[in-house]
Amino acid sequence: MLRFVLILSFALAISGSVLGQAAQRSLAERLGYSRDAKLLIVHADDLGMAHSVNAASIRGLESGQVNSASIMVPCPWFPEIAEYARTHPSADFGLHLTLTSEWPTIRWRPITPKERVSSLFDPAGYLYSTTAAAVAHLEPKQVEAELRAQIDRAIASGVRPTHLDSHMFTLYDNKKLFEVALRVARDYKLPLKVARDWFARSPFMAEVIKPTDIVIDRTLTIEAQVAPERWAEFYTDALRGLQPGVTELIIHLAYDNDEMRAATLGHPEWGSAWRQREFNFFTSEAFQRLLEENHIKLITWREIGRLQGR
Repeated sequence: MLRFVLILSFALAISGSVLGQAAQRSLAERLGYSRDAKLLIVHADDLGMAHSVNAASIRGLESGQVNSASIMVPCPWFPEIAEYARTHPSADFGLHLTLTSEWPTIRWRPITPKERVSSLFDPAGYLYSTTAAAVAHLEPKQVEAELRAQIDRAIASGVRPTHLDSHMFTLYDNKKLFEVALRVARDYKLPLKVARDWFARSPFMAEVIKPTDIVIDRTLTIEAQVAPERWAEFYTDALRGLQPGVTELIIHLAYDNDEMRAATLGHPEWGSAWRQREFNFFTSEAFQRLLEENHIKLITWREIGRLQGR
């Protein structure tokens, strides 16, 4: 009996050690890379917003230097990008779950009938313009109904989403909304974009994340205070200083044309010229050289999703 107990204790100790080591493995290692690998997702947001966004993003994806993107289902040009996704099933398309409509001249509404999700509608009948206004009114059950409707419509339109994220970070604003987003993501067996470097400013995230949820290491995006003439310098410095692990670089692509200038009228931040600068940089030979010189490997959300058994 004593021998059996000793053998069982030893087996449990070994099992616990193995499980502990597995839990401590970095995301890079779980993906099959070394712990010090620099892994980057170059991710274009807002597809479906306008034809200009779709066209520039598709060209960026086909260059191979932009390798992931997310689609906004309620937006007017969703059918165009859904058709492209249907006919290009290997493209890494996620869904940019949408609860806000920020541009004054191009607005969109929830896709769920108003009698079911009245808290999502502003007084003019659209989604709220800002995250602050939205979260002041949103009812979590109604949010969940709308998120599921957006995912279902995308799938019915031929999109096979590889991940989920949140337009204007609305679903990351507070614990209740974050729990809704996580529940929906788990039900659809899709990774929800969550980054470890967000936990310091949003401690509630670490409270509800489970070991089976995917957490990337960090996100990176340019901010409005960077002067246009210093954009290449900002991105060059960021890539040269990229840390090991999985980083998502969030960008916004479009052509600076009449359509985009009208759609983003009066809003230079994330506006038409902004998106053209992003397109110019991330489809350039200079960007490709930076990846090579700094030993940065591009990966996709499709790869990450396989960790969830997809």
